[in-house]
Amino acid sequence: MTTAVGDARLTVALGEYDTGWHDPRASIATADRLVERVSSIGVNLVVLPEMATTGFTMEADRAVPVESDDVRALQRIAARNRVWLVAGVALRTDDASSCATNAAIAIDPSGTIAAVHHKRRLFALGGEDRAYRSGDHSTIVEIDGVRFGLFICYELRFAEVFAEVAEDVDGMIVIANWPVTRQEHWDALLRARAIENQCFVIGVNRTGVADGLTYSGGSVVYDPWGARVPAAVASGVRVATVSSAKTRDVRAKYPFLCDRQM
Repeated sequence: MTTAVGDARLTVALGEYDTGWHDPRASIATADRLVERVSSIGVNLVVLPEMATTGFTMEADRAVPVESDDVRALQRIAARNRVWLVAGVALRTDDASSCATNAAIAIDPSGTIAAVHHKRRLFALGGEDRAYRSGDHSTIVEIDGVRFGLFICYELRFAEVFAEVAEDVDGMIVIANWPVTRQEHWDALLRARAIENQCFVIGVNRTGVADGLTYSGGSVVYDPWGARVPAAVASGVRVATVSSAKTRDVRAKYPFLCDRQM
């Protein structure tokens, strides 16, 4: 159970953009410009979409090691702009595609990787279970005093993986490549995860067209009561604030998590 006192507040940039398709150099350059634009307004955290460097590819040989040019470029972006960065990358541990995972990487303002989450629920309908290995545990990262669970796209449909970490976090971060044909599900499920876990939920989706699919974004933050958090637009990017005290206060007034049977 989260036991922090006081109020840790975090300004989050919803780094929604067209990540392109199979072009890491172009996508990272776009992400670099986005982060630079918002860093000057005091943003603490920038969240980028799932598989931000490649698009949602089933070509697992495009996965890269953590010690790769692509990941190092993301680390430099975080360090140069002195922000936390969460980004999706297809990772591998060796040259075998069977060792590839769909990952979310959290990078701190010094450029150090603070956490890596490996997607646990793979999208079998799209062949993801044949291209990638699933993760086997949940991931929590503390960002400037606010504790988050990290999740990736299809995991949003599985309430149980969120419930596992709910009592230990102030919020959840969900990065995605969620197509426009299921956009209503995206919004409904994000709100449901916020309501049932009584915490902030940050959802960041991509835009554009890739591999025959259209993406319309819809990045959003919901608070622990399930209300949409107002997001200001700064340098063309939506920015919102989350608060550890808000999560704690809602849970204290309505201690629903105490009745959950795990």
